[in-house]
Amino acid sequence: MSGALPDIFVLSLVAMANPTLLAATTLMMLLPNPRTLMAGYLLGAYTTSITSGLLIVYALNHSKFTSTAKHTLSPGEDIGVGALCLAIAYVLGTGLDRPFQERRRARKETKLEERREAGQPTESLPMRLLGRGDPRVTFVVGVVLSFPGASFISAMNHIHELRPGRAASILLVIYFCFMQQILLELPLFGFIVSPDTTQARVNRFKRWMGRRGRTVGVIAAGAIGALLILRGLLALG
Repeated sequence: MSGALPDIFVLSLVAMANPTLLAATTLMMLLPNPRTLMAGYLLGAYTTSITSGLLIVYALNHSKFTSTAKHTLSPGEDIGVGALCLAIAYVLGTGLDRPFQERRRARKETKLEERREAGQPTESLPMRLLGRGDPRVTFVVGVVLSFPGASFISAMNHIHELRPGRAASILLVIYFCFMQQILLELPLFGFIVSPDTTQARVNRFKRWMGRRGRTVGVIAAGAIGALLILRGLLALG
């Protein structure tokens, strides 16, 4: 399938944008021995994602009903999804979502305050476990938080559609799983080769995202939307 390989690349970029992974990475960087904690999480994440990916591709390759699992975006779907991405970029760029975000933030703060008053923990269970600073715990959290999502399953289906052979299929699964964890892998590599410099850069990046995060979202959604619409129009032509 000629369009399957680009779709796998796009889906890997989608999988990178993982708020849970970003929150976990940020928390681990604030704890003692972040390198060990992040390595434990990453090993757990690899264990789940690579195993799941190989099992999914293997099951599709040996299913009697593989024809029903085949799916690629039609030109109309490309254009529709692209238009949705452009709409998201417009909403973010014009700030139309700000009232909704403010109401959501207010509700969240109210719930957190109620939990504080009731003496209940305000963080999720995975975040509390990460806070213990035990690499064995972060391994388990990595396993639990890395079960396949929609983009992951779709990418595995595209790998099946390519039918590149066993070795290439394994490499594509590993590539996708690697890209999926890039928000953790980059700072972990930095902590290994230059811990002090990496921590300073991470702090600067967090401040920059706080200032420019909306702009980054507008550019990313706009670019993806434009590319999808262009691909759909070319396919129709």
